[in-house]
Amino acid sequence: MKLYGSIISPYVARVVYAARMKGLNLDAEMPTNGIKSPEYLQINPLGKMPALDIGNQAIAESMVILDYLEDAYPQKPLLPADPAERARARLLGRIVDLYVMPQGNAFFGNLNPEKRNADAVQAATTAYRKSLAQLEHFMAPSAYADCALLPCLQMMGIVTNLCGVEEDFKDYPKIAQWWSSMQANPLTQGWIKEYDAGFRGFLRSRH
Repeated sequence: MKLYGSIISPYVARVVYAARMKGLNLDAEMPTNGIKSPEYLQINPLGKMPALDIGNQAIAESMVILDYLEDAYPQKPLLPADPAERARARLLGRIVDLYVMPQGNAFFGNLNPEKRNADAVQAATTAYRKSLAQLEHFMAPSAYADCALLPCLQMMGIVTNLCGVEEDFKDYPKIAQWWSSMQANPLTQGWIKEYDAGFRGFLRSRH
């Protein structure tokens, strides 16, 4: 298998993290000429990352790749055994992708304090906290949900903080408890530090 993309992307990161949880050696690498190159578009015409090349075909979209890894390597399952809990774990990934992460665009566009649009940041903050409340309602951690949530919420935490927005999850007790457990877990503890360093390095390189 070959995973295309940059580990800085939370969508790529969740696949790498899931692979580690399953004991698989799967590191991400950027396509030689980028994700919009003709060569990569032959692999993934969506022109996005990640894409997982499994030899006879490529699989796109990070949550679909997570499901592939779960099916292809069932020895260390990430999904709960109960069908309802499996559905909830998948739902958490959908909520993060559809409602939480879209707010990141406004924060990314206002990282420079000299050019910051305070109204745009406030609107994004309101929408972000609304999406966290939605996530809180359905929150029920599992290894699968951990993979879906951790890189995304970590990235959002970094960019919101750089925009002057402090979010410690105190208004979302289930998310706060989950976040504390991630920081205390030896496996995720190392991952959090690794991703934090890589993502902050990426932001510094942009400026």
